[in-house]
Amino acid sequence: MLKMKNVKKNYGNFQLDCTLEVPDGCITGLIGENGAGKSTTFKAIEKLIFIDSGEIEVFGKRHTEMTLEDKEKMGIVLSGSMFSEILSGKEIIRIMDSMYRNFRKDRFVNLCGKLSIPLDQKIKGFSSGMKAKLKVAAALSHEAKFLILDEPTAGLDVVARDELLNLLREYMEEDAGRSILISSHIAGDLEGLCDDLYMIHNGKIILHEETDILLSNYGLLKADEEQFRKLDKSYLLRVKKEHYGYSCMTDQIRFYRENYPDMVIEKSGIDDVIMMTIKGEEI
Repeated sequence: MLKMKNVKKNYGNFQLDCTLEVPDGCITGLIGENGAGKSTTFKAIEKLIFIDSGEIEVFGKRHTEMTLEDKEKMGIVLSGSMFSEILSGKEIIRIMDSMYRNFRKDRFVNLCGKLSIPLDQKIKGFSSGMKAKLKVAAALSHEAKFLILDEPTAGLDVVARDELLNLLREYMEEDAGRSILISSHIAGDLEGLCDDLYMIHNGKIILHEETDILLSNYGLLKADEEQFRKLDKSYLLRVKKEHYGYSCMTDQIRFYRENYPDMVIEKSGIDDVIMMTIKGEEI
């Protein structure tokens, strides 16, 4: 569905250098702290910025060669972007209908109902959460094959995030040929949604892993000074000095549980992996 190879964009004090792939039928997550390069990556894919070098392919074509029909197959939610605030939901229906040949008014109205989005009210009166949900409803309403969602859950409470994520799961179940690239600073959202995850830091991809493997094989070892000195460090990925000794990240948690039964060993979530990958040191 999407291939990015050695895509570079230089802003002077920041440089993007990104290689990633979104296979057909998969949900791929892009994670990283604010300013890591997530939005720049999305803008490069959508041709909102010129790249300095590298290759981007969408639907098997260079992204610069996509036709209007190709673009209509993409549902896009950009962080910070929005319809004009003087518009109402009903006015957005007319705009969407004129832009997309496959726009489904019935689906849009149904989604707005599910997400408690008032069609008669102007957007300027919406909360930040309502605005976020409106963008997703629009992206899901024109038979897109590929969703590109930059922080779609930003500003949503726990219940609203769950509703939105369920809609994305339903979207994928409707057609096996669909794919999603999604970013979020809320790691828990992506743990239960994505097939694989890329981590970006300072513009570079520093980790790529299947979500199931990350959640089942990765872990944190909490070792005091003596335990760390005697520890087999063959399968440690990152180490961080702590007040009690060392925190160590591994992708072979079973090995350490079997061989160090007296050590504190915890399964790691995505937040732990982000923190250790960025703050920890290589062995």
